Amino acid sequence: MTARYMVGTKTEGKTTSVTVEAEDALIAALKAKQTNPAAMIIYVRKHNARGDRRHPHLDVSKDKRASTRQR
Repeated sequence: MTARYMVGTKTEGKTTSVTVEAEDALIAALKAKQTNPAAMIIYVRKHNARGDRRHPHLDVSKDKRASTRQR
């Protein structure tokens, strides 16, 4: 059974987050580290579909914030 995890990473002073499907948090962190070996893992948490849609991370919400300001 796979679940979705949010993995926060930091590379060269910039933070980003990615969503990873994995069996547990450790595997999610390792998958994120595999795609970007230079990144430092900051956190791993279960993906919260409702909360993440309401309060998306900055790297995901750049386009959405611009559209909400125009209203």
